[in-house]
Amino acid sequence: MDFREVVKERRGVLGISQLDLAEMAGISLATIKDIERGAGNPSMKTVTRILEVLGLEIQFRIRQTT
Repeated sequence: MDFREVVKERRGVLGISQLDLAEMAGISLATIKDIERGAGNPSMKTVTRILEVLGLEIQFRIRQTT
């Protein structure tokens, strides 16, 4: 599951709108919409704010490519 899917699913579980999430995280509604569409490249600060609002933690997985 990628970040956009996690955000959308968790938002649904919590029953909050994109606008609610944007306001609670202190970021723009356009940013939330972009993330859920898989567009853009949010900063770690933005990702962290969103995950905090959603009550989730960051887990990193490093993938080596050849």
